[in-house]
Amino acid sequence: MREYKMRRGETLAERMPDLRASVESYFGPITETMEYNGSDLFVVGTPENPVFERIIAGAVAYPGKKDTLAVEFTECDPAELSPEALAAAGEAVAAKNEFLLEATGRDAKSRRDSLKREMDKDAPEF
Repeated sequence: MREYKMRRGETLAERMPDLRASVESYFGPITETMEYNGSDLFVVGTPENPVFERIIAGAVAYPGKKDTLAVEFTECDPAELSPEALAAAGEAVAAKNEFLLEATGRDAKSRRDSLKREMDKDAPEF
């Protein structure tokens, strides 16, 4: 499960007031919910795009901090996909990036740079 922070000064509730509707519009109907770190996340068990096997997304609340967006995209093995499903791979990447941009206010490069800084901060020094 990967967690994303919002841009400085913004909250997830401001960016996506109806997170459930947003998840459904990008990926398909929500089939269930699951608990993660004390928060209920939405599970799309059969996403509309055949590249995805399952998608979990939702807000995770931490005491004294802003909510983060927790997301897990489970993708099918490319070797098992039909040619039609492989053709939808570009749409799957676009949907994932558009959803994350709308939710966090950060593009892919900015999210990647943030992840690198976090990994460097957590790395032990020798």
